[in-house]
Amino acid sequence: MFSSDGFHAPSIAEFFPPAIFGDGTIFEFNRIMLIRVIAAIALLTIFWIAASRAKVVPNRFQGGIEFMLDFVKGQIVEPVMGAEGKKFLPFLTTLFLSIVFFNITGVIPFLNIAGTSLIGLPLVMALWVYVMYLYQGVKKHGLGGYLKNSLFPPGVPKPIYILLTPIEALQVFILRPATLALRLAANMIAGHLLLVLCFAATQYFFFEAAGAMKAMSAVTFAAGFAFVLFEIFVALLQAYVFTMLSAVYLNMALEEEH
Repeated sequence: MFSSDGFHAPSIAEFFPPAIFGDGTIFEFNRIMLIRVIAAIALLTIFWIAASRAKVVPNRFQGGIEFMLDFVKGQIVEPVMGAEGKKFLPFLTTLFLSIVFFNITGVIPFLNIAGTSLIGLPLVMALWVYVMYLYQGVKKHGLGGYLKNSLFPPGVPKPIYILLTPIEALQVFILRPATLALRLAANMIAGHLLLVLCFAATQYFFFEAAGAMKAMSAVTFAAGFAFVLFEIFVALLQAYVFTMLSAVYLNMALEEEH
C-alpha cells in the first residue's frame, strides 16, 4: 500500500533547527531566530510606512492600522485599567502587536513556524511584564505597602495568612510570569505540530500511498487547511490573552486593595 518505510511524524526536533552560523557559541543564529528578525522588521516597516503616510482621512491601510491600535485601547486597556491605563497604552500596544507578528509567522509560507514557539521569546516578554508591574506597584505603594497589598489580602482572619501568604507570594512572583510564557509557547508549539502533521500526511498519502489510499491526502489536506484558519485565530487570541492578563496584573499592582 505504501512505497516507503512508513510515515515519520513531526517531533520536538522541529523547534531546534541547525545553526545558520555561530554553532555551539553564545552567538548561535538559527532559522527561528531569523524568523523573529523578519517579523520584527515587518512590524517596524509597516508602522513606519503608516506613520509617514498618515492622513486626516485614512485610506484602507491606515484604517487597518488604526483599527489595531483602537482595539488595544478600547478592548483591553480602558475596560481593565480605566483612565489610569492611558500611560501604559504604548507598552501594551507594543506587546500585543509584537506577539501578533511573532505568532502569525507560523502560517506564513516559507516561514512556517511561530517566533514564539520557543520559550525564550515568550519568557522575555513575560519578564518584561513582570518587571513592569513590580516596578509600578513599588513606585506607587512603596516596597512595604506593595508587599502588604499583594501578600496579605484584607478581610482574612490572621491565622489564615500562614497558609495564604505563601500561596500569594508564589502567585505574584513566580506563577504570573511563568504562566504567561508557558501558555503562549505551548499554544504555538501545539499549533505548529498539528499543521506539520496534517501537511506531512498529505504529502505522504499523495506520493507514497497506492490505490485508494491516495484519497486520504484530500482528507489530511482539508484538515490542514482548517487548522491553518484555526491557528490564525489562536495566534490572535493568544496575543489578546497575553496582553489582557498583562493589563490585569498592572492594574492589580496599582490598586489600593485587591
